[in-house]
Amino acid sequence: MNRVVSNLVGSFVEAWQELRIHRTRVLLSLVGVAVAVCAITTVVALGSVAQQATVEQSERQGGRPASLSMQISQSDGTAPDSAAMQALWETELARYRVGHASRLVQTSQLVQFRDGAAQVQIQGVDPAYGTMHRIRLLHGDWFTAADADRLAPAVLVNSVFYDRIGRPDLRTHPTTTLLGTQNATAVITGVYQATAWDNAPAMYMLADAVQALGPADTLALRGSGQPPSYELWVPPALAEDLRAALTRDVQGALGSTANVQVYRQDYAAYSGDNPYLPLQLVVGGVALLVLLLGALGLVNIALVTLKQRIREIGIRRSFGATAGRVFFSVMMESVVATIVAGVVGVIAAVLIVTNPLVEGFIGQGQVTDFPPFPVEAAVLGLVCATAVGALAGLLPALVAVRVKVIDAIRY
Repeated sequence: MNRVVSNLVGSFVEAWQELRIHRTRVLLSLVGVAVAVCAITTVVALGSVAQQATVEQSERQGGRPASLSMQISQSDGTAPDSAAMQALWETELARYRVGHASRLVQTSQLVQFRDGAAQVQIQGVDPAYGTMHRIRLLHGDWFTAADADRLAPAVLVNSVFYDRIGRPDLRTHPTTTLLGTQNATAVITGVYQATAWDNAPAMYMLADAVQALGPADTLALRGSGQPPSYELWVPPALAEDLRAALTRDVQGALGSTANVQVYRQDYAAYSGDNPYLPLQLVVGGVALLVLLLGALGLVNIALVTLKQRIREIGIRRSFGATAGRVFFSVMMESVVATIVAGVVGVIAAVLIVTNPLVEGFIGQGQVTDFPPFPVEAAVLGLVCATAVGALAGLLPALVAVRVKVIDAIRY
């Protein structure tokens, strides 16, 4: 065992010494290998960040996997009794120990602005909705259980609404007036970014606060017959069983006149594909081509160098060096060189991917949980570098082994 380790270490040291002697010749080829390794590693790492951005954007729209949505309607067009439905909802959550769930009440409200009144879309939710949908606030904080005890309801407005009221400091507890049969004053406690296609003011409000506005001001009771919907965040492995159980329980409790629909709405229920896979394959293919070109340069340089070392190889063989030892030492020169280039390329990729400017460009403000630099990307880069070194050193090593001892000494 000690002899094997000694031979291995000796081969590495010998290869490194040969590289130092011929460093000018191999430098240009190693630069190409380092750039290619950096490109492959960066593509894999940036693909992870870009995929995280896509996942978070999807989760803001449909919820985290697995998100169940429950829609309930009556055959006669009326809404279910709100008190009975709330009791049933709480019973189901307790029965199946669901930790994250939210009601969703879609409504609109006339709001007073400085330049006049305007209809504002309101989503009534529960505090868990923010975690379930990765809601990211520009200013302020998301709802907490304590907000339900406020005399003046708390609201979270989008950036369009915030710009329209003059962007007041939230520390001054700015308010807005909700117009209706009885006007209500709401306190603005947070601001979230409006989507690129949304140019209308909108807000979030706690579901209980929306329902407290009164029947005349609630969309679900204003003649549309649209009751609240319900969302649950459950383990993906249990999603199908819970979907069937909720449908059975709620349908049985409400009777045959009710139409109960429970379905998954998160992105994972429809597609698990990586949308950036084609781009990763294209850039990875280009990087692989650069790697092969670098390997070709290493082969040429190794063959030229080998011709100058034929006499040296003959002398080593005459003193008892085996063909395997000569083969291994010549190949290790290319392997060690490309490993060094691979390490340099991986370090450059880490610096590129973790740069705040690059993270901001890839994330586009949509990523809150940036993934750490993927270990598999660094391992892939080093494996590619080692493989290229082995391929580049194979031909010179075979040539070195085939040299006859007498002819080599006379060379």
